[in-house]
This record gives sequence, C-alpha cells and structure tokens, in this order.
Amino acid sequence: MDISVVIPLLNEQDSLKELHDWIVKVMQSNHFSYEIIFIDDGSTDDSWKVISNLATKNNNVKGIRFLKNFGKSQALHAGFDKAQGNVVITMDADLQDNPDEIPELYNMIVNERFDLVSGWKKKRYDSVVTKNMPSKLFNWAARKTSGVKLHDFNCGLKAYHSNVVKNIDVNGEMHRYIPVLSKNAGFTKIGEKIVKHQARKYGVTKFGMNRFLHGFLDLITIWFISRFGKRPMHLFGALGVLMFLIGLGFALYLGIDKLYLNKTGRLITERPQFYIALSTMVIGTQFFVAGFLGEIVLRSRQDKKRYLIKDELNL
Repeated sequence: MDISVVIPLLNEQDSLKELHDWIVKVMQSNHFSYEIIFIDDGSTDDSWKVISNLATKNNNVKGIRFLKNFGKSQALHAGFDKAQGNVVITMDADLQDNPDEIPELYNMIVNERFDLVSGWKKKRYDSVVTKNMPSKLFNWAARKTSGVKLHDFNCGLKAYHSNVVKNIDVNGEMHRYIPVLSKNAGFTKIGEKIVKHQARKYGVTKFGMNRFLHGFLDLITIWFISRFGKRPMHLFGALGVLMFLIGLGFALYLGIDKLYLNKTGRLITERPQFYIALSTMVIGTQFFVAGFLGEIVLRSRQDKKRYLIKDELNL
C-alpha cells in the first residue's frame, strides 16, 4: 500500500465527508493505493456515525473510536499502530490542511529519501494575538532547545516513512514534538515543505491558549528525556554530589573554625553557615536518591496501554 492517511479528530462531524471526498479525489487522480484511518478521540457529536457511513461505502476507510477523550497524541499512536502504508500522512480533520499537498509530500519521502517531512503554514488565517505570535515564540524555543530546524512544529500536516511511525512512541502531549522524537530515535533526515493553510470552515477550534503553556512544559520534558531519559543518575547524581560537596565544604570550614580560629566560643548552631551546610547536604542526598530511584524505575517499568478503544471499522 502506498499511503496511509491518519486523521485524529474530536467533534468534526460537519467536515468529515468533505475531507474524505477530497482525499479520495487526490488518491484516485494520482493512482495511489491508500487507506484513510479516522481516530475518533471521544467525540460527543455524530462524528462516529459519519465515519461509519463512509466506511460502509468505501472499504479504504477505517475507523478507531476511543472510549473517551484521551488526547491527540494517543490518537496518533493508535493510528500509527494500524497504518499499513509505506508513507504515512497525518492531517487534521477541520479542513485547514489541504489534501492536495499529499502527492508532493509522498514524493519527498519516496524519491528524496526523507524520513519525515513537516508542513510549514507560512501564511496563516488564525488570530495574530492568540495563535500566530505565541506559535512563533513556541517554535523558536523548540528550535533552540531541540536542534531541529523547523519553522512550524505544530503543523498537523506531516509525512513519514513507515519505519518512523513504527519506531517512535508518541505519548502524553508529545505530538507537537514528533520530529524531535524521530531525531532522537535516529531518523535524522527531516525536511520541511511550505503548505497551504485554510481558514476553518466548520465548528470551532478545540485548542486554547493553554496549549502553548503545555507545549513549553512538554518541551522541557522532551529536552530532559532526550538527554537524561536513559541515564537519570547522570543529572540527579551529579547535582546531588555537587550539593553534598558544597555542604561538606561549609561543614569542614565550621569545624576548622571552631577548633582553631574561633576565639569567642560562639556555638556552631548560632552561625548561618551551619544551616547552609545542613540544607545543601540534605538536598544533595535527596537528588542522589532521586537519580538512583529513577534508574530503578527505568529498568523495571512495563509498558502500559494509554487508551481504550471502543469500536473499530475495517481493521
């Protein structure tokens, strides 16, 4: 199979048929073999009913329905797990991503040998204050922290070689950082393509300003995981030893001063250095123990399913 189109969605009943027809038109005109995988992330409208009708009429349409809303990352994970195409395309269900971009994205993966190609919505139709400016700040921070030189980490329109989606673990809210996860996994040929952005036609956006706060927190998380995820003792142990040595240095100073230099007979507990020494040694010990426990957890953890599927279609 040439292409799997993975589409996570939440309450997008009005756009699904139009999106489906548009994708099918692109696939047929380019003679691609394909599948469209809709992942209903706990919709409360008639989205699943629409997907069921489309799957009845078109065997290339497949559906996954979550028991409740588990989040976009979990939806993408489920779609990646089921995808059978050599190239996997992800896109949003709100018609803001243009299916006409699919053939060129496909060619960049197959002919130009990219592992991943991310869309760049250079010209946007979103609010400048609530989306464009925060998004630019977020993308700047992501580039500086991760070393992946993309202009638009948040763009839902991306293309992947199948090896990529089968070998990365998208969890939590890490869907924004799939290019970083791919780079950390060894898939380093990452490209970018300017794509058309379209104004939302139906419904309202499901994302508010809080997604940027979550995005920055996730950025810190992925930076930590990429550098210390497999060796937490290297961070916490080093901090613990440093703090402990600082405290030990103060303690030695107090001891020497008490024995040889202090002429006033002042008690050690009356001096501020005593509390600095005590605090830093306790904190240092806690850091070291945290690193040690992190190593134990890392070696004993078992994978746990992060979502529950209620229904599947054509899978």
